[in-house]
Amino acid sequence: MTAPRFLFVDVDSVEPELGAPAPDRLISGDPKFRTWNVEERDGGLYAGIWEATPGKWHIEYDEWEFCHILSGVSVISEDGGEARTVRAGDSFVLRPGFKGSWEVLETTRKEYVIKL
Repeated sequence: MTAPRFLFVDVDSVEPELGAPAPDRLISGDPKFRTWNVEERDGGLYAGIWEATPGKWHIEYDEWEFCHILSGVSVISEDGGEARTVRAGDSFVLRPGFKGSWEVLETTRKEYVIKL
């Protein structure tokens, strides 16, 4: 049987991966991650839902990522650039080479599509 060509992004259909920032990236707090990766395709394409509890850590992007915030509030700051507050309903793209920090003020959940 071939895989369906329509796939709901549904956290109930996948067991979450648990994680946290690497210790050398942690700035403050004790953030914990849950990731429901519902799609993974050849060529480095991923889609799913990610959630983080409050805290702050350094981020560096080698990949391209589209994000849509479902709930919570976070502040994303680019090194040498502007700090941006994102909340439910906001969508944005982080491009390869982005460096800065991600601070979760209220537990944040986002939909994502990543292209390596």
